[in-house]
Amino acid sequence: MDDMDFPTPDVTVESVMPTELKTQIDAGEDVTLLDARMESEYEEWNIDGDTVESINVPYFHFLDEDIDDDVLAQVPDDQEITVLCAKGGASEFVAGSLKERGYDVNHLEEGMNGWARIYDAVEVERYDGAGTLIQYQRPSSGCLGYLVSDGNEAAVIDPLRAFTDRYLEDTAELGVELKYALDTHIHADHISGIRALAAEGVEGVIPAAAVDRGVTYADDVTVAEDGDEFQVGDVTIETVSTPGHTSGMTSYLIDGELLATGDGLFIESVARPDLEEGDDGAPEAARQLYESLQERVRSLSDETLIGGAHFSDAAKPAEDGTYTARIGQLEADMAALTMDEDEFVELVLSDMPPRPANYEDIIATNLGQQATDDEEAFELELGPNNCAASQDSLAGD
Repeated sequence: MDDMDFPTPDVTVESVMPTELKTQIDAGEDVTLLDARMESEYEEWNIDGDTVESINVPYFHFLDEDIDDDVLAQVPDDQEITVLCAKGGASEFVAGSLKERGYDVNHLEEGMNGWARIYDAVEVERYDGAGTLIQYQRPSSGCLGYLVSDGNEAAVIDPLRAFTDRYLEDTAELGVELKYALDTHIHADHISGIRALAAEGVEGVIPAAAVDRGVTYADDVTVAEDGDEFQVGDVTIETVSTPGHTSGMTSYLIDGELLATGDGLFIESVARPDLEEGDDGAPEAARQLYESLQERVRSLSDETLIGGAHFSDAAKPAEDGTYTARIGQLEADMAALTMDEDEFVELVLSDMPPRPANYEDIIATNLGQQATDDEEAFELELGPNNCAASQDSLAGD
């Protein structure tokens, strides 16, 4: 859509940076968005929030000089409107057309692509281990990562390739050396930053079980077995095998205080089990997931914090602003964790959302079997992650 050449508006259209828009939403301000992308794009992926009113009116409705009254009737004329599209071109044109007609309007700079470049770093204040723990949050896709630092060393868990420079800049600002970059599994929704960071001298770590899927670069990184430990200052990161979402799914226990569960367990749901072996292999993978949750996760202290690799619209952040929760809290709130095995498998398999967009290309890239440049990689991972068993919470009844 944004590759089209749109006429330059005859009026000046103010732009809003994605970070400004997010600040408004986080502050609970009322925000009205006019999304000018096609309906299918909008339904798959859009900007949401408790105080966000989002309207989808595709850009082509504004191409004629005389815009249909029924189209204009969909656009509120008594409040400020932010128009957005994929990359910012169509939204500026649509905003200009509306401004010429007296609307209070601006447009989102760089559109949804700009939104996808937001990457917040929030300290996990409830973490009681050694060092400092940061949770990275990407609101566009719900991706989460973790940076733990102590002394003069640091490690990042589930890094994104698109933010390789960010990890290096953040650790430089902290005055520490980024020692390790650890992946929990072969991701299906975003391009891993493990190899990009390894090229910068960081020690990449991938789970041993993931290598069996056909990883081509295993000789260039460290292969972690269940129970292996990695030291960052006085912080110990322990490898905990938790298969189910994938055969190689691995969690990392940070100083005995927070379990980075990757896509195994989220604070509002559990993993989907069909991205490696498809529908045929999903029942067996769901049973593996049940066993991992019961024997490897629930065996930890109720006070252990859980931090997944994703959050959904259903997730509510804790008081410190992170998407973390204690195991005891999850057991009380999420019925899936206390079901018997057959009930669990039936529930998980009954309500799986569409698979992540481009997941086959993303998996092939993360295995090293497909070459993808930075721009292609960024485009591949745009959209929702859909790595949970349900788009809604599995909590309660």
